[in-house]
Amino acid sequence: MSELESVDELAPIDVSATRARVAAHLVGRERELELTLAAVAAGRDIVLEGPPGTSKTTMLKAITEEWGIPLLFVEGNADLTPAKLVGHHNPARVLREDYNADNFVAGPLVEAMRDGGFLYIEEFNRAPEDTLNTLLTAMADRAIAIPRVGTVIAKPTFRVIASMNPYDNVGTTRLSTSVHDRLNRLAVDYQDAAAEEGIVRLRTGASGPLADRLIPDAVAVTRMTREHQDVRQGSSVRGAIDCVLVGLQLAELRGIVDPTDERYTELVYDAMILSLSGRIHLDESVELTPEAVLREIWEDHFILLPAAADPG
Repeated sequence: MSELESVDELAPIDVSATRARVAAHLVGRERELELTLAAVAAGRDIVLEGPPGTSKTTMLKAITEEWGIPLLFVEGNADLTPAKLVGHHNPARVLREDYNADNFVAGPLVEAMRDGGFLYIEEFNRAPEDTLNTLLTAMADRAIAIPRVGTVIAKPTFRVIASMNPYDNVGTTRLSTSVHDRLNRLAVDYQDAAAEEGIVRLRTGASGPLADRLIPDAVAVTRMTREHQDVRQGSSVRGAIDCVLVGLQLAELRGIVDPTDERYTELVYDAMILSLSGRIHLDESVELTPEAVLREIWEDHFILLPAAADPG
């Protein structure tokens, strides 16, 4: 039995209006949003290359919500087989009915093609090569032939969106030229300090004198983890968000209401240990602990830098 999906006509997309509405969900990222929108509106697939916590998922969620289409998440890892990506026949029903289109259980690739959604594969380069090769026909022809089911033709809004972390090469697969040739690429790096402070303020909802000092301090020490000589990969802005949330709770527990309280800096250190120690990855040759590195960063921020700035 053949299952042939009809191709709906794609309504014209007002990209400028979409950009304005999607931008309301983001802090900064104007250039990245514009380029991503240009690619997907042109019918192209794209890989977003950047570290975690750089608003890639937030941007895609906003675009798909604006277009009214699904966003299907897939985690790239060694267990992502072609059968998990495409789908499989229900074993129990096969025993009773033999193979047919009715007992086929669609995987995320087929679901995205049928529904005209974005298939978002995180950590794309961790998936096995044969699984990635399964995507080639879907990306090139917007169709895929499934044995004993037929041909599934993608709706016009179907896209393959991949993400990769350029700083993590352990356990990754080198992408073939064929895969690279079918994907546009956009590098998405960390935002500047002002934008990250805006993100933290938005995500935490924190306000008041204590928050007004804690937010820039949390962002500053989080950004310092990305530049430390012993850190292979630092924390994303999520670390700063948690640092603020934890810090505010510690302040309440310790009765700290004024940012000039002498206990404030130690409070920040304790919040850093909780929020950042599991998010930083040290160089393999370093014998220090994450706590020792964070203590050094804390001292640099609260002791050495203020002393250097003091004209006296």
